[in-house]
Amino acid sequence: MKSFRVLAGLAPALLLGGCLSFGPDTPDSLLTLTPTATAPAGNAIGGSTEQALVMQEFEAAPALDNTRVPVQVDDTSIAYLEDAVWVEKPARQLRRLIAETIRTRTGRLVIDGDDPGVLAENRLTGTLRQFGYDVRSQSVVVVFDAVRPGQGNAVQTRRFEVRVPGVTADVASVGPALNQAANDVAGQVAAWVG
Repeated sequence: MKSFRVLAGLAPALLLGGCLSFGPDTPDSLLTLTPTATAPAGNAIGGSTEQALVMQEFEAAPALDNTRVPVQVDDTSIAYLEDAVWVEKPARQLRRLIAETIRTRTGRLVIDGDDPGVLAENRLTGTLRQFGYDVRSQSVVVVFDAVRPGQGNAVQTRRFEVRVPGVTADVASVGPALNQAANDVAGQVAAWVG
């Protein structure tokens, strides 16, 4: 009876062992986006709901809706860069990067999160169209279509695109170049939002 209890106690651990992998499939490092400037700690920003800017979730093209770095081989073929894995999906990282850039550069009240819970009229959303490496031009490419309300019932959209040329197709080069391009796009969005 005692051996049955021991086996029963080990069963969940044995079953869980088949779900986990600590082998060679784990990447050596994960890529992340880092802002070129951040708001200082303790810096309180206030404002009304009319002034606040809510960052809504960004959409992403299907090739970007994962944690891999796409490589555009030709007009119709996409591969993924070997050993390049994001810490989380790039659309979420870009949303936070843009929020921090707007907050830092404009001093504006920016509410960022999955459920901001505020009735602010000003909202920013968009779709990440490209965020990867282009073999043909040996460059990284970031293309983001932003959407925000205009005057009255109007809606404004704008496409932001940045290319960083002269990049080799490896993690050590592509990661920093994508971070540079994403920060450039974030700066342009911050200037547009004001």
